[in-house]
Amino acid sequence: MDVAAWIGIVVLFVISFAGLIFPVIPSILFLWGGFLLYHFGINRDELSIIFWIAMGLFTILIIVSDILANSYFVKKYGGSKWGERIAALAVIVGSFVFPPFGILLVPFAAVLVTELIIQKDIRKAVMIGFATFVGFLSGTIAKFIIQLIMIAWFIIEIII
Repeated sequence: MDVAAWIGIVVLFVISFAGLIFPVIPSILFLWGGFLLYHFGINRDELSIIFWIAMGLFTILIIVSDILANSYFVKKYGGSKWGERIAALAVIVGSFVFPPFGILLVPFAAVLVTELIIQKDIRKAVMIGFATFVGFLSGTIAKFIIQLIMIAWFIIEIII
């Protein structure tokens, strides 16, 4: 039973990282699935209350960092609310169109067109489109680092 549970945990963790490239995969749920599989399938007593609280805080941090990174960069370069909304939608659509490059190209193109329609300034629209790219990239890097920290803490918690 333990071997099957460990295989399941590793698979869930790997899928969580796939969610960085395909945002329709809820990365954080797969991470939590691995933690819960360990807790209920292997050892109910090993993961401390501090671990669970920290994972909850990291989960909130992942969600907030994703939203704030995109929003910050689009606003910083003068993007509209529509540009922000289109960027979020285009990231999801882009994960299905020419993966993994679509996740970068589709939001850029969608925000570029949206801001060009709204602001009528090609230079500014290109800058806002680029800001979408930078926002997505910085949010993804932040999520990657936080997920690594969460998994490292999990490993440390069960070893020590």
